[in-house]
Amino acid sequence: MVRCGRNWEGEEMKADIKVDRARVSDANSLHRLISHFADKGEVLPRALSEIYEGIRDYFVVRRRGRVIACAALQVTWADLAEIRSLAVDEKEQNHRIGSVLVKACLEEAKELGIPRVFCLVRKPAFFEKHGFQLIDKKELPQKVWAGCYRCPKFPDCDEVALIRYL
Repeated sequence: MVRCGRNWEGEEMKADIKVDRARVSDANSLHRLISHFADKGEVLPRALSEIYEGIRDYFVVRRRGRVIACAALQVTWADLAEIRSLAVDEKEQNHRIGSVLVKACLEEAKELGIPRVFCLVRKPAFFEKHGFQLIDKKELPQKVWAGCYRCPKFPDCDEVALIRYL
């Protein structure tokens, strides 16, 4: 559990944000939240069954018992993990919630001994602010062959790859 009153640059945050591990009972809320942004073309859709299968990968932020944000850290290889399904309820954005979720994912990657974390996104600026650098997707063959080929957008993907070395 990560509890933050400051962001990682040391600036005061607007609210105390508590990040928890997702529970099985959160799966439907995660699915609704991710589907909302998938319908807008901002994240890839996730089937409810896929969320249940990967529930241990998810971090959540709750407000008054309701899931308002999520992100997952999926281990891809011995030295590589992916941050995926980052979604923050539109009414809750601009309060550093996404940043705290990214920090939780990066901290877990460090704890697991994973030296590289990547993401595939359509809008890279948010992750660039968090120390991620643009790379060619060809530098991530484990991801391309493990998951991208199943994506409905493959091979005409409109996402860019970013990586952060820990």
